[in-house]
Amino acid sequence: MAMGRIPLWLKIGWTAWLLVWAPFYWRYYGPQNFLWVCDMSNIVIGLALWLESPLLFSLQALSVGLVQTLFTIDFLWRLALGHHLTGGSEYMFDSAYPFHIRALSIFHLAIPPLLAWAVIRLGYDRRALLVQTLVAWVILPVSLLFGPEMDLNWVYGPFERPQAWTSPGLWFALCMIGFPLLLYLPTDFVLSRWAPRARVQSA
Repeated sequence: MAMGRIPLWLKIGWTAWLLVWAPFYWRYYGPQNFLWVCDMSNIVIGLALWLESPLLFSLQALSVGLVQTLFTIDFLWRLALGHHLTGGSEYMFDSAYPFHIRALSIFHLAIPPLLAWAVIRLGYDRRALLVQTLVAWVILPVSLLFGPEMDLNWVYGPFERPQAWTSPGLWFALCMIGFPLLLYLPTDFVLSRWAPRARVQSA
């Protein structure tokens, strides 16, 4: 696919933002925080912009598209009405977190429109569902290694609160099944019918 379908200013701007965002997050949260799929997605999107890769954009649309959209709705709902709708954005209003960290987290709101625009422009790669499922099945077990204190990617419970209604093993099994089934599959269904098909180059 010919390069030049993504504006240069967007590539440079996103890269510059990553160079500011990543060191602050690393210092405040630690390197393990980049295992969060939303944080990992920022870096992959930077790569996708420069490569103009439909597959990388499609993977991120499945990985974080629905979650980031719900985050945005919850954030805006809290701003407008004073309470949360779905949850997940509570920390954005928690003064225990430094203001600059919360300000840098505004990227959550930019991701859904950026991914939607990129998928429309470059097309949706139908291979994304299988590939992203395999990626999740690597990231989730690694997240488990950091324990319930970190609760990376909610592998111990939703909203970083370890759950108590079932065993940790069963919850983790539900995560391994639920991520592809409840997050990726519905998004894939919508994008496969709404977005143009990406051209897949043969080797």
